[in-house]
Amino acid sequence: MPIISLKTKILAKREIVFDLSRSIDLHKISAQNTNEEAIAGVTKGLIGMGRSVTWRAKHFGFYQNLTSKITEFDYPKSFTDELQKGIFKSFKHEHIFDEVEDGTLLTDIFDFTSPFGYL
Repeated sequence: MPIISLKTKILAKREIVFDLSRSIDLHKISAQNTNEEAIAGVTKGLIGMGRSVTWRAKHFGFYQNLTSKITEFDYPKSFTDELQKGIFKSFKHEHIFDEVEDGTLLTDIFDFTSPFGYL
């Protein structure tokens, strides 16, 4: 399974970054180029522990529905969402928020199995 780790320093308090990272409304704005729409579960506001959202988005020329659920939640330090239904065989996204000088270090860890093996 491939693992991708991204680190981003953000000049904002950890609690603010944590809440913006789980905002359905902000995600819609950031993903306008794929016409993502929350169609089931939590469709606006902040998502939390045990809650799920189903996104409908156009990727690679066709529409897909992807449902993810918050499976771990430790405010304001971390949360994890995991694919419940969608094209990937598995997809886990950990969000880790560390306080650093002048802001927050956000670490995103993506651990996934693609639907078509190495393709």
